Amino acid sequence: MKVSISSPSTLQLDQFLAIGKNKPPSYLERFDTQSDFQEKRRTAQARNYNYDENAAFLGKGHLVFKSARKMIQNWQMFPPGWTRIYPGDAPVRTGQRVALMIKLLGLWWWNSSEIQYVIDEPKRFGFAYGTLPGHVESGEELFLVEMNDRDEVWYKIKAFSRPAYKLVQLAYPFARSQQRRFVRESMELMKSNVQQMKVHE
Repeated sequence: MKVSISSPSTLQLDQFLAIGKNKPPSYLERFDTQSDFQEKRRTAQARNYNYDENAAFLGKGHLVFKSARKMIQNWQMFPPGWTRIYPGDAPVRTGQRVALMIKLLGLWWWNSSEIQYVIDEPKRFGFAYGTLPGHVESGEELFLVEMNDRDEVWYKIKAFSRPAYKLVQLAYPFARSQQRRFVRESMELMKSNVQQMKVHE
């Protein structure tokens, strides 16, 4: 994790990602975003992580799914203004590493993550990325769009996380509020942009 007053430059971010090039994820429970979170909450692991699941209905039909899929591919589910992904055109593939910048309290907080797996099916598309050493939190997050048998298209965010630093533990109620803010704004962004993309198709 790094903190800066101004938004980092391309050179700074390239150097930041290079530092953690060969480091493994900062958690052991890789791929747990594929598991049953209700079951996880009933086990002892619930004391170690927060397990969150959220879903938003985007509309119906293949055109809605196609538009939502494109947004995930282009990292457009991240709320602009206070979040930024670098590289912005990073391909969605297993092993791809990205820097996530979050602007809070007038500062930019830099973190890095790596895509752990990709789901690419006719009616399901998304990926899960996991935190790397130095990330302010520890865990994994899945972004997924899927179309069910009724042609309903849903956008889902599924994540497990916990603080990685004592400073974050002390301010964890605030950190959790920002996680909820991200989910809320991401889902509103997806719903809004999918409708706009449909109009221009």
